[in-house]
Amino acid sequence: MLRSTEISLEGFLDPDNPAVRSLPQRDASNTRLSEGDLLVVRSSGSDSHLGKTGYVDHSASNMHFSNFLQRLRFQADHSPKFAWYFLNSTDAKQQIRKMSSTTTGLQNLSASLIRDLEIPYYPLEEQRRIADFLNGETASIDSLSKARNHQLTLLEERASSLILNTVRGQMEPGLRKQSGINWLGSIPANWPTMPVSYQFETLLGKMLNPERAQGKHLAPYLRNTNVQWDHITTDDLLEMNFPPEEHHRYAVHPGDLLVCEGGEPGRAAIWHGKADKIYYQKALHRIRARGYTSSRWLFYCLRAATAQNVFAVEGNNTTISHLTGEQLRGYRFPFPERKVQDRLVASLDSSSCRQKDFSQALHSQLALLTERRQALITAAVTGQFDVSTASGRNVTDGVPTS
Repeated sequence: MLRSTEISLEGFLDPDNPAVRSLPQRDASNTRLSEGDLLVVRSSGSDSHLGKTGYVDHSASNMHFSNFLQRLRFQADHSPKFAWYFLNSTDAKQQIRKMSSTTTGLQNLSASLIRDLEIPYYPLEEQRRIADFLNGETASIDSLSKARNHQLTLLEERASSLILNTVRGQMEPGLRKQSGINWLGSIPANWPTMPVSYQFETLLGKMLNPERAQGKHLAPYLRNTNVQWDHITTDDLLEMNFPPEEHHRYAVHPGDLLVCEGGEPGRAAIWHGKADKIYYQKALHRIRARGYTSSRWLFYCLRAATAQNVFAVEGNNTTISHLTGEQLRGYRFPFPERKVQDRLVASLDSSSCRQKDFSQALHSQLALLTERRQALITAAVTGQFDVSTASGRNVTDGVPTS
């Protein structure tokens, strides 16, 4: 992975990225990078990625770049670092949005348009002062962001550990036995392990094809991207034809557990009935309790197994992992008495609510830090304040003030 000490070039200088190709020898001199070069993403499927700029330091010099990128190399009276900061400012991003065009699903910037970007001109020493000021200020903000991200990681690890220990009955009194499930280890002696099919009806959804996207019985359906961990999004639902005779087979009822077949196999959430009638696509499994076991308990079992990479390791890895219906029905999990399931689920739900509150607070702080960083860069490079007198002043919303 190629990185810069100033900005991660990961994502468009990554040797594993399809955008990076081996180059014929005749092209090598034209695409070689030097320290101080800037790279601008000029073609991307993502509007937010278009115009993203990377600064090339010594660690990435003598490397090469793909035709999805534009190299900028400056004359001696321009500071590349100042230009890099400007290209990461709100003003530059607005220019880029106005200049972009769409062809065959890609957002594009032509080389001539990139050269026409209007970069403020200051004497070289002033450019360097601004860049040096921003180096220090953004490093402080980045340090805080890194700390918050580390806290989020620790929070996720703690939650995963708690779920795993609960699913294996770590704190339950009494004798224990080996579960016979490698990733699970020992469980209480009176907890049976059974295949999912013993406790639940498991069915894949309807296959989508162009003909089924039209008809007299169009209705909304859930797809893989709608199902996130413990949350189902409904703001971007698509429709498919579901004739009356298919309603029973493909309808999703409140309390059904929906499980991703691919993408992130095992990712799951319970449907709580936010729409009157809704169905599901083949990329999802619909799991419906037969009456004994809690769907919520199975949700936490899947969460524990996924955290242990059970489905990623055992899935079909030809291109991406898949969790087939046969595999899912055959997976074994511990199924204690229903009253025990309900007690443990209630404890995990309570812990999950607290974790979500902490996580939302950390994400809010990260968003605020990002906004302040952006505002500070934009204000500095557009001359909204004098960086030579800004050190030690208070910062409000990322912009130094008296």
